[in-house]
Amino acid sequence: MRLLISPTKFRGSFGKRFHRVFRRPFSALAPLALLLLSLSTISVVWWWLAAPITLTRPPIDPAAKLDCISYAPFRKHQSPWNSQIIISPEQIAEDLTELARISKCVRIYSVENGLDRVPELASKVGLKVILGIWIGRDRLKNAQLIETAVPLINGYPGVITAIIVGSEVLLRGEMTASDLRRTIRSLKAQVNIPVSYADVWEFWLRYAEVSDDVDFVTVHMLPYWEDFPVRAEDAAAHVDEIRKQMMVAFPGKEILIGESGWPSRGRMRDGALPSRINQARFVSELLQRARLENFRLNLFEAYDEPWKRQWEGTVGGNWGLLDGESRKPKYGPGAAVSNYPFWKLQLGCGAALCISIFGSALLALRRRRSAPGLATWVAVAASATTGGILLGVAAEKTLYESYGLDGWLAQGALLALGIAAPLMCSDAHMSGRALPTFAELIGPREGRTRSFATTVLGITLIATTLIALQSALGLVFDPRWRDFPFAGLTMAVVPFWTLTLLNRSKSGKRATAEAVFATLLAFSAVYILFNEGSQNWQAVWTGLVYFMLSTTLWQPRSVVAVEADLFGAESGALQPIAVATTLEQRQ
Repeated sequence: MRLLISPTKFRGSFGKRFHRVFRRPFSALAPLALLLLSLSTISVVWWWLAAPITLTRPPIDPAAKLDCISYAPFRKHQSPWNSQIIISPEQIAEDLTELARISKCVRIYSVENGLDRVPELASKVGLKVILGIWIGRDRLKNAQLIETAVPLINGYPGVITAIIVGSEVLLRGEMTASDLRRTIRSLKAQVNIPVSYADVWEFWLRYAEVSDDVDFVTVHMLPYWEDFPVRAEDAAAHVDEIRKQMMVAFPGKEILIGESGWPSRGRMRDGALPSRINQARFVSELLQRARLENFRLNLFEAYDEPWKRQWEGTVGGNWGLLDGESRKPKYGPGAAVSNYPFWKLQLGCGAALCISIFGSALLALRRRRSAPGLATWVAVAASATTGGILLGVAAEKTLYESYGLDGWLAQGALLALGIAAPLMCSDAHMSGRALPTFAELIGPREGRTRSFATTVLGITLIATTLIALQSALGLVFDPRWRDFPFAGLTMAVVPFWTLTLLNRSKSGKRATAEAVFATLLAFSAVYILFNEGSQNWQAVWTGLVYFMLSTTLWQPRSVVAVEADLFGAESGALQPIAVATTLEQRQ
């Protein structure tokens, strides 16, 4: 039985009284109840997302200084790839003063770009130095770097405690093992401190003969970058297990964990999720193991390095325990750690967007002939809740994942679409407006719509489709460094999907352009899910959103207004409307 009934269908007095008494109060209470439910859901989800954890051992504690930490001085657009850049002693001194509060030692990787001043400056703040020489294919340059390093080593015997000749040159294929061994032996003849080489554990096992020429074995263990990534919860145990394997493989040699850390931001790899909590948890657990089992550990790394994002994406620039901009620790000693320290601001913005979406729907009611059904309000609530939850996440991803002008434009556009789409679609729901075809917007002039609201709605859909396809193809052909745009994309796609579900025609042609986009998105989603694996929830989420957009575009569309009754059934008539005339008259 229909609850939303036209008075003309009830001739009796009971029908008239029923319509007059129950229709108005319910139509007013339904959106209010749904708004309160949406706001409550947004609040509960953000409270859950921002829930902090307290660790047994703080990742940064001035009362229990780190043994050593990797240090590079490059800020903002500074990069070691430009050998002409010389970092000022003042900039380095500022960093080392901060690091001396939390660590006993710094590991540097080169003596170029002004880093040859580090031993001198470190001595002034009480830091020890593990000096690195960045060797590679160029033998002449290798010799020049060694010539620069030897006087430093001999000039600061109490400061420089060890030297590491080369970092992952075997992994990168820049030297053969025999060339590397000759270089190590050449340096050892000129210094009287321990000499080592650093590489990932698999390459140490592959080229075990290199251990004969070093005083200790420096192993890089980054569980996130393993061929089979390790979850943050299991990462510390994994590092300790590999360390013990290396002890068996190289008996009599000290094992230094030369790099081990976890990123605080970036894309997932299998079940390995970069986050503030996961970074703090991993570092805390690894430091605790190092203390209990008494092994040497150099954490990777001191400061976030933005320059790495050009080659390694968001994740590459966010390994630091100290922020790359403020140069201050990310985690206070003894403080609880949250993934969203500014969650109250994000919650407030999300709640404001939720209220705005409901407001847009209420403003559109004056253009509607009959009261909307419950299904219409539920669709508005779904978009408002989704947007309210994800706005803060999408804004944060835009802030931290945008790199370069093209990155800022793409991320900013996706965030804008995520805000505009639910506002436009809530208006369309109440106005009975269906999604236009692409041809109605950019096709032959005589077939284009003249409705401003329909044009804006369609342009928003086209822009969302183009950005979605660009990101999908990027995740198919060059996925390693790319982030998953799940937050902003979901905000934009869910409203279009609900609008297609309710305001769709019963007949019509499947537009060719939309069908092509839908097919590409669907195939991309399948590949991404297969390539990334089911443990990667960011990939699964993003793939499902691509599917939702694909089904939205695949639906045959003609311009039809649909009015729903209280329970989502269609009202008395489906009215095909010529976009250029009748729809504008209704508005």
